[in-house]
Amino acid sequence: MLRSGPGSGAGVSRGDENASNPFRSVLKGLRHRLRTAWRRRRFAARLRHLHGPRRLESGPEEVILIALVRDGSYYLDAFFDHYRAMGIRHFVFIDNGSTDDTIARIKAEPGTVIDQCDLPLARYEDLIRGWPAMTYGRDRWCLYVDMDEMFDFEGREVLGIEGLVRYLDAGGYTALVAQMLEMFPKAPLSAVARLPYDAVLREFVYFDLSHVDRRAYHDPDIDFSGLLAQNTLSNPEVEVAFGGVRAKVFGEACCLTKHPLIFNGPDVVPGLHPHVSTGVHCADFTALIRHYKFANDPAGRDAASVAREDLAHGEDTLGARRLSAGPGARLFSLDARRWNRIELLYRAGFLTGSAGFSDHAKRRAG
Repeated sequence: MLRSGPGSGAGVSRGDENASNPFRSVLKGLRHRLRTAWRRRRFAARLRHLHGPRRLESGPEEVILIALVRDGSYYLDAFFDHYRAMGIRHFVFIDNGSTDDTIARIKAEPGTVIDQCDLPLARYEDLIRGWPAMTYGRDRWCLYVDMDEMFDFEGREVLGIEGLVRYLDAGGYTALVAQMLEMFPKAPLSAVARLPYDAVLREFVYFDLSHVDRRAYHDPDIDFSGLLAQNTLSNPEVEVAFGGVRAKVFGEACCLTKHPLIFNGPDVVPGLHPHVSTGVHCADFTALIRHYKFANDPAGRDAASVAREDLAHGEDTLGARRLSAGPGARLFSLDARRWNRIELLYRAGFLTGSAGFSDHAKRRAG
């Protein structure tokens, strides 16, 4: 069929149009490569090494913890206590422009490294998150956690992080998927906005699973399905979860699933997405992240991030606006459950269990 008319490219057939597609594809690819190179050059120009060794000496079962931080002093005491008790010895922080005493406090802690890049997180998050693993964690297990996250797993007290990776190594796994459990108090959020973090960990003991949407790991309708397609599952029951109490109260379709623990081998691309690394083989069970997003004045923090255009996810912007508009929001309801232990989350269907891993933990417990 021919299209004709003034300015319409008269006499150009659809076949002729298709013939030009390869050129457009090449041009698009060239633009992408140029933009990628420009982003990497800008990232490298703004990157600074602030503290610690430039190369880590670690054993094969040691795990490198990687944390993106900005003004994270509020969390540090409990953060170090939790992860050191788990067996973490190496802490690599990538700072995104802290203005409080975060950097000074981290420097005072043993086993720490700090690099810094103050570029906008919304546009450079992949490079900022990927840098520490590629620099300090090649061919090593890396644990990605945010400052308001407490990574947990069945048998943590007896296994420690080395016992966990021993199981993963034996199974040939290179990643452990975790589900985020949003923790909250009985009180309205405005009443606990300034609560110290040690008090938060005592008071934020409730969660709500009533609005969790579970999808198959390789569901093509997931926004980042192209990244998940590059990973393999050992257990088809491992799912990707969305929503939860943030969907119920604020209408946020937030993703609750992360890949926090990865072995950064030659085929792995770490931190490509805030929730996903690619090229990994996922273990047959899921771990837990207790998430304390609603601590430390979340409305103020998110509003500041929106003002800086520094939020990578649209649902966070939505949540910030709704938190700011409704500071008396209360997350507690009759659907809330009190935190007890991980095994109950297997029964609730929020976490995926593995008889093999449970037996591994029980053997270590004696």
